[in-house]
Amino acid sequence: MRLAQYLALTGLCSRRAASRLIRDGRVSIGDQLANHISRVELIQTSSGQQASLTVCVDGQPQPPIADKAYWILNKAVGTDCRLQPQDPASLLHLLPEQPRLYPVGRLDKDSRGLLLLTNDGELTQRLMHPSYAHHKRYHVRLDRPFDDAFIRQMAAGVSYKDVTTLPCQMTRLSPDSFEIILTQGLNRQIRRMSQALGYKVVDLKRVAIESLTLGDLPEGEMRELTEQEIAMLRASIE
Repeated sequence: MRLAQYLALTGLCSRRAASRLIRDGRVSIGDQLANHISRVELIQTSSGQQASLTVCVDGQPQPPIADKAYWILNKAVGTDCRLQPQDPASLLHLLPEQPRLYPVGRLDKDSRGLLLLTNDGELTQRLMHPSYAHHKRYHVRLDRPFDDAFIRQMAAGVSYKDVTTLPCQMTRLSPDSFEIILTQGLNRQIRRMSQALGYKVVDLKRVAIESLTLGDLPEGEMRELTEQEIAMLRASIE
């Protein structure tokens, strides 16, 4: 098995991220530095399948191939999605020790709502890669009411800095709030689109990723996905 695939299956990260770790010289097999063509031989142990030689990332031995786990979190404003142990606001402090979970994409610290957590590197890569154009739905409130021209401009695509966003779906919810469905995942995209048109976002909540929705999950709480939710999510990315 290719090393990058093995690292993804352990739950460390996506296969693409694993390739970057290998490229940057941060991965070793046994006492040898790994490279982009490195492969591992799998053996069965009491802890599960693992490489016959110890695989280390930044000098830390990696665990066996992990059982897949899928959770959602209703993230509160103030939680930082970066997994930094020294930051008391980090998402890391909300996650269980086992299984090791990683967020699929990020929500800004000042945004809230649905965050998918998993150790499935392949699913993560498919959901995050722009070529798959997966739908993410948000409810947004602005600092003041907007007119229909704002809806049309947002839906058609907005230019800011050196970026022009792709067309998207827009629905008015109230005089100062709207629903937007994006297939892009640009950094702070909705905030920057709104700012380019003269508005400030005062509340941003992600309510769905493809078929996956928050339902009645309380803010700050997390739960495992049901088998039906996992099946529907997998079907949506095929």
